[in-house]
Amino acid sequence: MSTTGATADPLAALGSLPGVAESVESVRKAVDRVYGHRVMRRRSNEITSEAALRGARGSGALSGADWALEEVRRRTDFSGDDEARVMGAALRLTAEAGQLLSIWRQSPLRVLARLHLVAAATTGDEVGRPRQAGEPVEEPLVELPLPSAAEVSGRLEGLSGLIIAGGSAPALVTAAVVHGELLALRPFVSHNGLVARAAERIVLVGSGLDPKSVCPAEVGHAELGRAAYLAALDGYVSGTPEGMAAWIAHCGRAVGLGARESTAVCEALQRGAA
Repeated sequence: MSTTGATADPLAALGSLPGVAESVESVRKAVDRVYGHRVMRRRSNEITSEAALRGARGSGALSGADWALEEVRRRTDFSGDDEARVMGAALRLTAEAGQLLSIWRQSPLRVLARLHLVAAATTGDEVGRPRQAGEPVEEPLVELPLPSAAEVSGRLEGLSGLIIAGGSAPALVTAAVVHGELLALRPFVSHNGLVARAAERIVLVGSGLDPKSVCPAEVGHAELGRAAYLAALDGYVSGTPEGMAAWIAHCGRAVGLGARESTAVCEALQRGAA
């Protein structure tokens, strides 16, 4: 996404693209349904915990670890193989995201660096900082052309500036742009998809749209499938109004499906079945 030009608030401008207002309204209604459920008034902490688990499972699935929910719930050791390490990283990021909300609006780049450090769980020099020229990137899901390290640096600074400046853009729009930009840039040597989805969660929670973190977009992204995810990302990378609107709408559907998932959890708890 270009962050330069005549538009004072480019994120807000995206909100006027055809279909985006409808996506924003649809997400708001879906979130309101969860928050209005009677179970949320008594057992919101349980819903938040369950949403975190399901969100981590969904994010892990998109990064190649498509485990059953009960396997994620049961497992205690995530060091055995590549899939286990991916799922462990997804779980750590979900837990860490809630600790970084207060920092995000002041220093988003610091938050992104911390997310990568948590996901990688190693101490190499390449961990916790944007990649440098010549460093390879391990991101098997996304096969788009890789921007140069110099472009990554400039675009990250531009994105950071937009977040710090704030603005009137709907939370869904900001979350979708953060998510899409990180996937397009792949600023780290690994775990970019997991970090991008964790950052999307931070925006949705920190914006006040989903303050209790009970609408896991990661669930929806996984349910919509990798093919749809990548097709929508192609639209974002194209930079066209139609492509950007399609990506935002896709993210909106993902949040809506995450809200539906937590509504189902509320219903199960109300019936005493969970």
